[in-house]
Amino acid sequence: MYKLYEYPPSGNSYKVKLLLTQLGRPFEAIPVDILKGESRTPEFYAKNPNGRIPILELDDGRTLSESTAILWFLADGSQFLPDDAWLRAKVLQWLAFEQYSLEPNVATARFWLKYAGKSQEELGERLKIWREAGAAALALLDEALGTTRFLVNDQYSIADICLFAYTHVAEDGGFSLLHHANILSWIERVRSQSDFVPMVTRWP
Repeated sequence: MYKLYEYPPSGNSYKVKLLLTQLGRPFEAIPVDILKGESRTPEFYAKNPNGRIPILELDDGRTLSESTAILWFLADGSQFLPDDAWLRAKVLQWLAFEQYSLEPNVATARFWLKYAGKSQEELGERLKIWREAGAAALALLDEALGTTRFLVNDQYSIADICLFAYTHVAEDGGFSLLHHANILSWIERVRSQSDFVPMVTRWP
């Protein structure tokens, strides 16, 4: 059985948990409280020298970190990752967009405001930069979803799982989705998928 080392409110952890559930693969979720430094211990560093969650541990003890790598590994050969080379590249394009443009801004603002307990005043100029860049990423996502039900080939894939994780809780970071009708409709389509599980937003 897989072991998933996760911080439950983390979107990066949630992506993996959602895919594992929708694949029907049993796993043991092992919570790691990053706010208490539990990802900065010698035992954790032995599993991921970068000291970050999530980590997927296989039955043979091998470990894989970075949520996009884990998604790609798990989805290979399934309906969540196309066989066609061009479509696979388009999925990878969205995964890169999420990690480069959306996650560093939307997720970062959410973490510091909701979980690290920082005020807008304390974050100051950094929050302004995150908000501007995050809003631009959300606008691009909304535009793309104006012509398709799902992000790649109109089929639900790990591209949708990846982008959904932090987009659907963007308001926690002060981002409004009220004027992004395409995103709001897509969020409901993702939630309607078989074996969908909601994200934990309060823990412990």
